[in-house]
Amino acid sequence: MAESVELPSRLAILPFRNKVLLPGAIIRIRCTSPTSVKLVEQELWQREEKGLIGILPVRDAAEVKPVGPTVSEGTGSANHNSKVQGGSSDSPKLDTKKQNDVVHWHNRGVAARPLHLSRGVEKPSGRVTYTVVLEGLCRFSVQELSTRGIYHTARITSLEMTKTELEQVEQDSDFIMLSRQFKATAMELISVLELKQKTGGRTKVLLDNVPVHKLADIFVASFEISFEEQLSMLDSVDPKVRLSKATELVDRHLQSIRVAEKITQKVEGQLSKSQKEFLLRQQMRAIKEELGDNDDDEDDLAALERKMQSAGMPQNIWKHAHRELRRLKKMQPQQPGYNSSRVYLELLADLPWQKASEEIELDLRAAQKRLDSDHYGLVKVKQRIIEYLAVRKLKPDARSPVLCFVGPPGVGKTSLASSIAAALGRKFVRISLGGVKDEADIRGHRRTYVGSMPGRLIDGLKRVAVCNPVMLLDEVDKTGSDIRGDPASALLEVLDPEQNKSFNDHYLNVPFDLSKVVFVATANRLQPIPPPLLDRMEVIELPGYTPEEKLHIAMQHLIPRVLDQHGLSSEFLQIPEAMVKLVIQGYTREAGVRNLERSLAALARAAAVSVLEQEQVVPLNKGMQGLATPLVENRLADGTEVEMEVIPMGVNSREISNTFRIASPLIVDETMLEKVLGPPRFDGREAAERASTPGVSVGLVWTAFGGEVQFVEATAMVGKGELHLTGQLGDVIKESAQIALTWVRARATDLRLPDKERFNLLDGRDVHIHFPAGAVPKDGPSAGVTLVTALVSLFSQQRVRPDTAMTGEMTLRGLVLPVGGVKDKILAANRYGIKRVILPERNLKDLVEVPSSVLANLEILLAKRMEDVLEHAFDGGCPWRQHSKL
Repeated sequence: MAESVELPSRLAILPFRNKVLLPGAIIRIRCTSPTSVKLVEQELWQREEKGLIGILPVRDAAEVKPVGPTVSEGTGSANHNSKVQGGSSDSPKLDTKKQNDVVHWHNRGVAARPLHLSRGVEKPSGRVTYTVVLEGLCRFSVQELSTRGIYHTARITSLEMTKTELEQVEQDSDFIMLSRQFKATAMELISVLELKQKTGGRTKVLLDNVPVHKLADIFVASFEISFEEQLSMLDSVDPKVRLSKATELVDRHLQSIRVAEKITQKVEGQLSKSQKEFLLRQQMRAIKEELGDNDDDEDDLAALERKMQSAGMPQNIWKHAHRELRRLKKMQPQQPGYNSSRVYLELLADLPWQKASEEIELDLRAAQKRLDSDHYGLVKVKQRIIEYLAVRKLKPDARSPVLCFVGPPGVGKTSLASSIAAALGRKFVRISLGGVKDEADIRGHRRTYVGSMPGRLIDGLKRVAVCNPVMLLDEVDKTGSDIRGDPASALLEVLDPEQNKSFNDHYLNVPFDLSKVVFVATANRLQPIPPPLLDRMEVIELPGYTPEEKLHIAMQHLIPRVLDQHGLSSEFLQIPEAMVKLVIQGYTREAGVRNLERSLAALARAAAVSVLEQEQVVPLNKGMQGLATPLVENRLADGTEVEMEVIPMGVNSREISNTFRIASPLIVDETMLEKVLGPPRFDGREAAERASTPGVSVGLVWTAFGGEVQFVEATAMVGKGELHLTGQLGDVIKESAQIALTWVRARATDLRLPDKERFNLLDGRDVHIHFPAGAVPKDGPSAGVTLVTALVSLFSQQRVRPDTAMTGEMTLRGLVLPVGGVKDKILAANRYGIKRVILPERNLKDLVEVPSSVLANLEILLAKRMEDVLEHAFDGGCPWRQHSKL
C-alpha cells in the first residue's frame, strides 16, 4: 500500500465522466479521445519517470444538478453553478463524448499514479490508443483550472492530513468507536464472502495491515454504488465522516448478500426438476416475501377472490367461478391461458349480479312534466310512457314491456328512452346495432377463440354496473346476417321475458338474469325487422313533426341550445319567429328537426363572427388592468383606443361570454338568411310548376325518413307499344305500373280516351313512365292510383290538379285498397303546400292520428274505386264518369 506522497502544485487533469476514483482503488482505462491520448502521451508515455496525474469527476450538463460544488475554468475558486467548455473523457472508455459538451467539473479529485501503461494502434484507421492502469493515492482540491494544449491542468492543494493531525484523530474516542464498528462489519462481510467465493484470505491481510481510514476507501471502491454516493465518499475529507459512511455502505452490502442467500435457499428448497423453468418466477415471489409485498391487500389474486365474493353471484355460478379461480392459482403467469382465465374471472367479478339502482318514488305528475319539458307533441307516445310508469307504481315487480319506437330520424326516439330512464331513476346505456352482422356481438364469442370477448349486452351491463338499467337497442332494423349468424335471431332470447331470465352469453357460459332490464328499441322502418322479433316488441310509431310543432321546438329548445353551444345569448343574436318559419318552409323539408338545428347553428356561427368583428370599445370594469404589448402599442400608435380586461381564473364560459358587449343584438332577417343559408331550397310553387302539363300526377310515399311527395311523369312517343319504366324501381312498383296500364287500356273506350284514328292506345307508340329522383330506390304498391291518374292525364291531354296529391293501391278491377304510413304522408303533403289529399276510403280510421292543425289546412278526399280518384283529380270532376259502365 502506498504511503502518503508529496503532490506537486499543478497536475494534468484527466476527467472521469460519472465515475469516481477513490484513494487506494485501482482502475484500468482505455484512452481513445484526442484529449486523453495527448495527456497520457505527454505526461506519462514520453517521460522516463512516470509522474502523477489528477483524476477529476465531471458530469454532463443534461444530467441532474451535481451533489458537490463545481469549478469553472480560469476562475481560481470553487463555485456552485459554473460550467466550462472542455475536453471530456468517459470512464472506463474515454471517447464517447464530444469535446465541446458542456460539463460540470467537481472541485475535488484524486491524484493517481500509473501502474501499467501500454500503447496500441487501431486498424485500419491508424488511431493511437493507450491502456493505463491507475492507482488512486490521495485527495486534492482544485484551486484553478486551465488548459495546456488540448487537455486541462489544475493548480491543486492536497487534502491529506499531516502525521500529527492523524495521530490526534486516532486518539479520539469517537474515531476509535467508529473504527471498531467498521472493522467488525468488514470482518463479517469478509466471512460471508469467504464462504461464497473462497477469497477472504487476502482481504483479512489488508484489514490487519492498512490504516482504517484508508480501508474505508478501499472497501467502498469495491462496491457498485451510485455516482452521488461515490462523490459523497470523495468529499469526506474528515476520517470520522468517511468511516461512518463506509460503515453504512458495507453494512448495506452485507444485508443485500444475506437477503440474496435467503432467497436462494427458499427457491432451491421449492424447486424440482420439472420446475426449473420457473426459477426466476420463484425468486420474484421470494423477493416479494422479503419486502413484505405479499400481503392480502397487495396480492392480485387474493384481491380478485375478495371481489368475486362480494359480487353477489348465485350459488351455482359462484361454484363455477371458484373452481376457475383455483385452477388459475395453480397456473404460472407465463402459461398459455393464464391471461384469458384471469380476464374471464375479472368479468365475473365486475358484473352486477345483484347490484341495482335505487328507483325513486314514482311521481306521475313530475314524470309528465319532465316529458313535456323535454319533448313537444308526441302525445300518444308520452301517454304510453305514463301508463307504463303507473303500472310500475302499482306493481313494482311487473314484467317490463319492450317498447319499440319507430319513426324517421330526428324525431326524438333516443331522447325518449333517456327520459324513461330519468323518470324511473335508473341508469341509461345505449347499444348501437346499426351494421351489426355477427351473432357474437349479441351472444359473445366462445372462450376457445383467440381474442374472445363478451357480447354487447353483457359489456353494457358491466359499464353501468347495475342489473336494472334502461337499455336502448338503437337501430334494431339495421342488423344484417351472413355466415357469422343472424343478430336479430339472437335478440329473440334477449327480448323474450320467458327466456331472458337465464340469458346465456357464449363468453360467460353461465346464465345471467336480464329480466330486470328495461329494454327500449328504436327503428326507422318495420319492414326489415323479422316478424318473430317484432312480435316481442310493442311498436309505437313516431311520425314527423308538423310545421307548428317544429316552430315550437325551435323556439323553446333548439335556439337556446344552439346559442349556448356557440357561446352566445339573446344579447348577441335574436331569431324572430317569422324567420324560423321561413327556415322551416324554405330550407328544411324533413320529418325531424336535425336539419333545422343545423340551419340555426349556421346562423349562430355567422353571428359569432359578426360579434367578434365589431369595432366596439369595451368599457373598463372593476379589476381590469392595462397590458402593454407590441400589439397594443402598435394599435395605440394608429390612434385606435384599446382596452383589455383581465378575467379572473375559475370563471365559466358564460361569464366570459358576458365580458363582450355589442351596441345592439343581431336580429336575423331574410337578407341574412339568404347570405348564410343561400336561396330557399323549396317553395310552394313546385307542385304547380311540375304538374302544369298533362301526364304528370302527384303521389305520396313513405320512406325511412318520413313521408315524401313523389311526382310521376308519363309521356308517349312513336314506338312498338312497349312500356318503359325508369327511376330505380323495385319489382312491386313495376307490377303496379303494368296493372295501371292494363286497367287504362281495358277502360279506354268507356273513358273516351282513344281518338278517331286509332282504337288501341298503344298502337304505333310507346309509353315511358319516370319517377324523378332516379338515384333513390323506390318500391311499394301505394303508387297505383297515381300511375293510373298520370296515364289518364297523358292519353286525355287533361292536366291533373296541381294542388292534389294521392296515395293508394289499386287492383286490376279498379278497387282502391288501403295503404300504410298515412300520417307521415299527410304531414309531407302539408309541408309541400298541397291542399287536397286523396286517400283510400278504408284509411279513414288513420286520420285520428293526424294533428287537427294539419287537417284544418287540408281537404281529405276518400276514394273507394278508381273512378272516385279520377273524379277528384281533375278540374271539374271526371267528364267520362257518366259513360263508364263499371
